[in-house]
Amino acid sequence: MQYFIGVVPPEPYKNKVEAFRNSWENHRINEAVEPHITLKAQGGLTPDEEWITKVKEVCESFPTFDMTIGKPKFFFDNILYLSIVAEQLSVLHEKIVKTINPSSELIKQYFELDDFVPHMSLGKTFYGMTKQELIDMAQLAEEELTPYPPFKVDFIRIYREVEPQKYERYMDIPLSI
Repeated sequence: MQYFIGVVPPEPYKNKVEAFRNSWENHRINEAVEPHITLKAQGGLTPDEEWITKVKEVCESFPTFDMTIGKPKFFFDNILYLSIVAEQLSVLHEKIVKTINPSSELIKQYFELDDFVPHMSLGKTFYGMTKQELIDMAQLAEEELTPYPPFKVDFIRIYREVEPQKYERYMDIPLSI
């Protein structure tokens, strides 16, 4: 069983992104997980769940913060995402990673710490899209997903894998007010 931690955009925008992602016939990303911004990837999040107590402790002393969703960008040519502007998200990411303390190999494998790029995935070839569809999706996202909303982050969400490559909400943890 695997886990990861994310930040969920406000419900109206999350629904807008979900509908946008669903408008691509061969795209299966919404079957895998709801729209989110990954805060901490799978590395070090073990089935014994002992790490959850540590994450709660970090969140108890970490204040809410503002985040803004930005323009579409690419990782290589096979992943399209919405960029994220939130300095505090990177700070929270670092605190959680250092508290959980995964191996340096896992940090590298999951692009954490120095390689962390906050983002919300829109499309991936892994989930059935072609590279050309991703290019088309990027252009359409500029029209259909604006204005990019700012919002306050006051909780984080733990996702748990319920079947291979399918994650569902497991637990929400509030940040300090």
